[in-house]
Parts: sequence; structure tokens; C-alpha cells
Amino acid sequence: MGRKKISGLIQRNGIWHIDKVIRRRRVCESTGTSEIEEAERFLALRMEQLRQVEIYGTRPKRTWHQAVTKHLTETVKVTRRDDEDHLRLLDPFIGALPLEAVHMGTLQPFIEFRKNQKVKKRTINYALQVVRHILNLAASEWMDEHGLTWLAYAPKIKLLKEDDKSEPYPLSWQEQERFFPELPEHLRRMAEFAVNTGLREQVVCLLRWDWEIEEPELNTSVFIIPKDTPGLKNGRAHLLVLNTVARRVVEQQRGIHPERVFTYKGSPIKKMYGAAWRKARSRAGLPQVRVHDLKHTFGKRLRAAGVSFEDRQDLLGHRSVRITTHYSSPERQNLIAAANRVCGNESRKSPALVILKRKSA
Repeated sequence: MGRKKISGLIQRNGIWHIDKVIRRRRVCESTGTSEIEEAERFLALRMEQLRQVEIYGTRPKRTWHQAVTKHLTETVKVTRRDDEDHLRLLDPFIGALPLEAVHMGTLQPFIEFRKNQKVKKRTINYALQVVRHILNLAASEWMDEHGLTWLAYAPKIKLLKEDDKSEPYPLSWQEQERFFPELPEHLRRMAEFAVNTGLREQVVCLLRWDWEIEEPELNTSVFIIPKDTPGLKNGRAHLLVLNTVARRVVEQQRGIHPERVFTYKGSPIKKMYGAAWRKARSRAGLPQVRVHDLKHTFGKRLRAAGVSFEDRQDLLGHRSVRITTHYSSPERQNLIAAANRVCGNESRKSPALVILKRKSA
């Protein structure tokens, strides 16, 4: 006589599923296995978990995978794509762990692995911040049907001391004239655009034609960059005005691709920093220059040209008290004029930047 199967298990497409009323609650879920013995063990575990909840108020065991799925499903953060990248790297180290087993001890192998890859501590901290955020949600906001949070408390996730940060390196005009010609044409145009708009690398790569809005009164156009665009850090849409150099680059790109402003061989560009960038800066004798330094360069030049703090904030897309896409025509004209102050001969007279660099060197 064959062994008796535990009631409440049904097979669908070769996989055993639970369909059973347990302690006055109907449970319908997959066991994830085609083996009956393993499915029975899974069902027994779920039955015991629900008994523990009802009698003792014990939290069901949940995995880090479950928490990640819930976070990515519910999050509306601007940096969602960045979170996905960090969570993908974390997965081999903590993905299968119970949620309560995720703490600084179990994160240490990930930290050491990333350090051995020569990754900056700031980048490692981004991943740790995502972990901390998810654990805090699990301990404070995520509740089950019994009114219990997913975690009793969130362990302390301590960030690394960022003692390996690279100092900002704004380019002088002479350095720019030495570096940019070494870049391939598609990267040179992107670099010229970034150094004249202050946009971060991600936003430059993602820039779309349907974000462009014509400004007939000013005989130009602007771009409204949506607030959920990766690379925007203040959670607001950004009004991008174009000085004469940025405008020239846009016109050079017009008609090349129907959707994206910057492409290479018909495909959107995912990042500016790569082998071509590293080789170009090496040939120019500027091995320290990062893509983000173009934003620093734009900001420093605005300041050297006497552009007000408020206008610099708006041009750089920093958070300010103003609603940065609601400008009158004179205000937009003022911002365009301010941006143009860093692409003429007057803006090249910035001896303070040269002196500071010489001292730091």
C-alpha cells in the first residue's frame, strides 16, 4: 500500500501547491518543488509558522529575497534603478538569508569583495544604505495580517568611513583644450554638452528629444527633464537651459536618432566613462579627470563668472526653494544669459582656479 499524502497539496504543471485552510485561514501558495516529500515538509513548516503566530505572536520567517521583491515593487524612489544595481551585486552574499540574519556580520564578505575590486567606499556605502533602508522598512512599516512588522528591530548598518574619496578636479580651459580633442567624436560632444550644462553622466546619456520644448519668444529651446530620471538627485523635474555651446551640440545631434540625443552607431549610450575615456585622459596627461568633474567645472566657471548663488543652484539642478520648472520668460532668459557667461572669452579669465590647482599639485 502506498504512503498517504498529506491533505492540502495539489499538483499543477508538475509543481506542488498548497491549498488548505490552516487555523481558520486559507493558504494558497506554491511550494516551489516537484518532490512530494519536500512539498510535505514545506506544508508542515507553514502550518507550524501559522500556529506560532496565532499562539505566541511569533513572526513568520521571511528571506532577504522577499524583502527585496517587496521594496522594488513598492518603491517610487528616483534612484530605483540604482537600487536594483546594488541589490544585484548583494544577492550572491545575502540573497538566500533569512531577513533577521542580514546584519554587518553577514555583509562583511560583500564589503571585502568590493574592496578587493578597488571600488570606492562611497560606492560600497550606497549599497549599505539600500540594505539599511529595507531593514528599517521591515522593522517599522511593513506589517502582516496579524499586525506584526516583518522584523522586531532593524540591526545597525554602519557605513564605511569615506577616506578614499577623490577630490573634485575642475578643468582649466587649457586642460579642456588638451583633453577633449583626445576623445572620440561621440564622447567629445557629450563632454562639451556636460561641461556647459552641468548635467550628471546618467542624465546626459538618457537625454531624450521628447523632453525638448521650443521657446519661440527666446528663439531657442529648453529641455524639461522628468523628476524620476536616474541621475537627478533632488526629486524634482529640472529645467535645462542651453548656452551657445550646448545649443551647437544639440543641433549637431539632431536627426541622428529618433528618441535619444546622444547615441553611438545607432544605439543609446549607457555611460561616458569607459576605456575610451581613460585612454583619452591618459594621453592628455590628466589621469585623474572623471566625468563628474565636468559638472564641477561648470559650477566653478559659473561662480568665477559672477553668476549668483540662486542661479547657480537652478542651472546645476540643485534643490532650492523655487519651483525650478516654473519660470517666466524673463527669468528663463536670465538663466540662459548666465549659462552663456561660461562659454565666452570672458569666462576663460579664472586665475583663481589655476592657482588653487597649482598649490594642490
